[in-house]
Amino acid sequence: MLNQHLALLGDSIFDNASYTAGAPDVITHLRAGLARGWRASLLAVDGSTTQDLAAQVARVPADVTHVVVSIGGNDALLNSDVLNLRVASTAEALATFGQRAQVFRSSYARALDAVLALGRETTVCTIYEGNLEPDLAGLARVALVFFNDVILRAAFERRVDVIDLRLVCTEPSDYANPIEPSGSGGAKIAAAISAAVTGRGSEHRSEPVGATAVWSAARAAPV
Repeated sequence: MLNQHLALLGDSIFDNASYTAGAPDVITHLRAGLARGWRASLLAVDGSTTQDLAAQVARVPADVTHVVVSIGGNDALLNSDVLNLRVASTAEALATFGQRAQVFRSSYARALDAVLALGRETTVCTIYEGNLEPDLAGLARVALVFFNDVILRAAFERRVDVIDLRLVCTEPSDYANPIEPSGSGGAKIAAAISAAVTGRGSEHRSEPVGATAVWSAARAAPV
């Protein structure tokens, strides 16, 4: 397949050059590993939330054929106060999480629908769990379930492919700090993107790293 153009939209999961201490970032790994006839553009911007995605959508070149989106992690960070809220019961805690998830659901749906309006082949990513301190990691993992459920449901409803980054960045070395991908983590993310959009892994690897983290809508058509 020739003359394919892939655009990365989202946040610092893709726009991670400032965190890699000189190691290749996601887009560099991706450009090195994509098959012949493919090229990639980085439109993601560090710090972006779902509210910011429309500005990136407006910058997508006309010749882009595929879009991969990783957004929502900063939305989750903006809701991290829920981890320290005082509540009277588990029911109150769940209700609070539910309310925050509902706000995110509306914002994420608008952002994803704006991407889909481009009419390009689209893949979205879940939010990974980071490399947090043990006491915080367990709480964050539970809280992120609410946000990742929103992403997965939105993708499934719209029959959009998904890369589950929780299955891609699984080692402490995959992170440059508690929440940003390192050079080696970026290589894994790039390989998963390549597997998702081309059906094969990076040409620089003997196995399609991250391929098992890709859910394909085309391969999971309802019977």
